Amino acid sequence: MTSDSLSSKEFKGNIMTSSTEQHGLDEEFEHKPVPLSHRHRLSAVAAVWFGFPMIITNAVFGGVIAYNLGFSRALFAILMGNAILLTYVGTLSFIAGSTGRNFALQAERTFGKKGYAITSGFLASVVVGWYAFQTGLTGTTVHTSFGWNETATIVGATLLYTAVTFIGIRALSIVGMIAAPLYVLLGLIALYMIGSEHALTAVSGYEGLGVNSLMSFGGAVTLVVATFADSGTMTADFTRWSKDGKSAVYATLTAFPFANMIAQLFGILIVCAGAATAPATQGGNFMSVLTSHGGVLSGIALIFVFVNLGSVCTHCLYNGAIGWGRIAGRKMRTMTIVLGLLGGLLAAAGVWSLFLNWLNLLGVLVPPIGAVIIVDQLLVRHYSYDDDLPNFRGSAFAAWALGALAALLVHAMAPWFSEAVAGMLVGAAAYYALSQGARREVRQRNELL
Repeated sequence: MTSDSLSSKEFKGNIMTSSTEQHGLDEEFEHKPVPLSHRHRLSAVAAVWFGFPMIITNAVFGGVIAYNLGFSRALFAILMGNAILLTYVGTLSFIAGSTGRNFALQAERTFGKKGYAITSGFLASVVVGWYAFQTGLTGTTVHTSFGWNETATIVGATLLYTAVTFIGIRALSIVGMIAAPLYVLLGLIALYMIGSEHALTAVSGYEGLGVNSLMSFGGAVTLVVATFADSGTMTADFTRWSKDGKSAVYATLTAFPFANMIAQLFGILIVCAGAATAPATQGGNFMSVLTSHGGVLSGIALIFVFVNLGSVCTHCLYNGAIGWGRIAGRKMRTMTIVLGLLGGLLAAAGVWSLFLNWLNLLGVLVPPIGAVIIVDQLLVRHYSYDDDLPNFRGSAFAAWALGALAALLVHAMAPWFSEAVAGMLVGAAAYYALSQGARREVRQRNELL
């Protein structure tokens, strides 16, 4: 079913939408579904998602997993994690491409006219936290590698990333087209340099820490899922621009498993080759390999830092601006400036110590939200069904809470299993059961009447 089947209220709002805002930039449709006339071709939407995972952070995570589990188990863990992301993000993207609704509008259908602000506001705040972290990481990386003033670099990065996000979804597509090939090129150069000193042919025999590892296989899968649990759940902000649901799934496929696995594989290879300087914490970060040779390559590496981390920052800031724009009743671009500067202040204040806390928070609390939306809009109530929404849908919040609780229990009592998967499954099953129970009660009351 396509966006032609949206409610009459939404359809009328689309007809009245202007193709551009007053400042000449494209309309971003913060408060209504994207009409078919404004959808983008598959390559443009795919570029938004394909370029997002091509980040040095994924090389770090891939390397950390390999350091703990060894080559073979690390490869299997990232393969399983990406399969979960494809299923999860792809299904949410299908709904987005079929309806044209952003994440906040999706959440409104499931959690209620007022309740959506809780889930959407939570996720929009989390991604702004990631934006702040990556902006701060830009300053630290440039300072460590090139000696630039860290605070000044953070300020410059804040202004740059905010300006790019201000342009809108088309800018994210262009950033993706640049970030992905640049990451692959420099990653291959790094591997070539490493290969002159280390035997890359021996990587398949790398066993990692083995029994001494504090990371379980399930924990590794959770780490892979958690890295994109936030923006993956908010995928509708990107894939609502697709021509239809099928195109949205294809766009997601370019990220999971392809781009995400490629980015993580570089980190795995570097650690398994014995070339990582601090594999326990920095994984397969190959920036030092590029900057240590100086010259032209060092200059390209500097550009790479801003493009690479800028890809993450602009995507996260866009998610946050769309989410908070809907809640506050403001334009995306207004919220981009507000949140961009706020995130820059957080970055300058130093947010690094919160990194692991962010990941734990994502792995436990976020996946059940998307699972509840999927069950609600594909199985319980159709995503385009024109019904009267309650202010709060208690069953949705109850299922989210049960999913998060299940993930916490798995984390504490069964660390060999993936807490992210547990949260998704329990949240989905709980919502379906609660919804079916409510429907039976309604039927019984009607029969009595």
